[in-house]
Amino acid sequence: MTALRARTTPSGHQAATSGEFRGLTGLRIVAAVWVVLFHFHFTPLPGVAEAVGVLGPLITSGALGVDLFFVLSGFVIAHTYLDQLGPAFRAGATARFLWARVCRMWPVYALVFHLFGLWLVARLVFGSDPEIAFQAVQPGVDAGQYVQQLFLVQLWDDPFLDGASWVGPTWSISAEWLAYLLFPVAALVFFRLRNLPIAVLGAAALALMTPIAWAYLSTGSPYYPWSWLVRILCGFGGGVLMYLAVRRLRSTGGVRRTASWLAVAVPVLIAAGLLLGELVAPGRGGAVIVLFPLLVAALALADRGPAMVLSAPWAVYGGRISYSLYLVHIPIFEVYWLALRRFAWLRLESLLAHVVGVLVVLSTLVVAAVAYRWVEEPARSRMRAMAPVAALRALVARLRPRRVPAATVPPTVARFAAQRQALADLAAADTSAPAPLPRHAASPFRPATLAAALINAQRRRPAHRAEMWAAYERAEYVRGGYLHAGN
Repeated sequence: MTALRARTTPSGHQAATSGEFRGLTGLRIVAAVWVVLFHFHFTPLPGVAEAVGVLGPLITSGALGVDLFFVLSGFVIAHTYLDQLGPAFRAGATARFLWARVCRMWPVYALVFHLFGLWLVARLVFGSDPEIAFQAVQPGVDAGQYVQQLFLVQLWDDPFLDGASWVGPTWSISAEWLAYLLFPVAALVFFRLRNLPIAVLGAAALALMTPIAWAYLSTGSPYYPWSWLVRILCGFGGGVLMYLAVRRLRSTGGVRRTASWLAVAVPVLIAAGLLLGELVAPGRGGAVIVLFPLLVAALALADRGPAMVLSAPWAVYGGRISYSLYLVHIPIFEVYWLALRRFAWLRLESLLAHVVGVLVVLSTLVVAAVAYRWVEEPARSRMRAMAPVAALRALVARLRPRRVPAATVPPTVARFAAQRQALADLAAADTSAPAPLPRHAASPFRPATLAAALINAQRRRPAHRAEMWAAYERAEYVRGGYLHAGN
């Protein structure tokens, strides 16, 4: 299998398998701004209506930015974690992956969710109409919904995304959290597809996008029961398969030139498809969703053109704050939309209302940058430092009894101690066996030596104090006799 070689392109785009695809990070801000403009086009200002009349589906099809996020997420997650999770299922690696995703998604989401939840409660308590949010289906505000929203599972039992989330766009975050939970198991399958031909992998990635593309072609809308599940599984899976195709390509000059050409051609095809599809019937241009995996692959390999622009520092920083932008823009818009409805000095046809509207859109970028700087990044760093797997290992190591190191024993002493222990074990095992003879015991061919005689005398210890003198005399007799004999 061939793989991408580590290199840095002139635009600063890192195409190494261990680095960041800076062009894809820059693409995130494009997708986020597309979604922001899509939501703002519902603002009932004459100027907004005129802009939509000119740009048409380039704005009104901004919901496709969510699907682009899904494809991007699958590509980047596979790039970062597939080699860790794919070979075999490991509980530790899975826990580390899921905790990293929690650290990435949850902190700033929890802040926005709670603040906007207070806003909904205030409108519910003090409002004069039953509408508490600018959503077609009003979200439920109760304890059960709060728990579901808190743990990002609010969409899982709902066939439709409308009204499922307090903060409208966070339905996609709930869907993506489901994809993250499934990925450690799906990675076992994707990893075993890595050696398929590049054409097969690329075609499979595009084919996975066809269910949603067909919904656009047939009805002009991707909304049907459980369509959100199809969107996340197909978009995320398409991104993973396209990554498998990209990693098999050898990063040659020809490949980079072709990718750079595609990075220009594919956005043009997407824009043209949106405009021409609208001429056929409303919403039919959404079928261009099938090109999203190809766009992501082209930007991952390209080293000039749009990849150069999206790899610039400002675009990469925009990609960094894109998640916060995605979260904060609807709460800010909700406040502005309510002000347009309640305050007479913000008349819809007034210049002031339009100026404030422009400032509101720009303020979403400022608030997103603040949230990224002071909430998202600090919270993620602190949460990753307290990873549950590492904390559990540290606790187990702390509770495990420590072995006291044995004192250093000289080798000679240790050898004789081992011999004595062996003899003692042997004696304990067979008490009926006679005691071993001394080294200098008498034999049929050799008389007993002095040492052997002394040892035998020592063995005959007196049982009573009265016999001590007799034992002493016997020992002296033995010693004297052998010394005089010259033995």
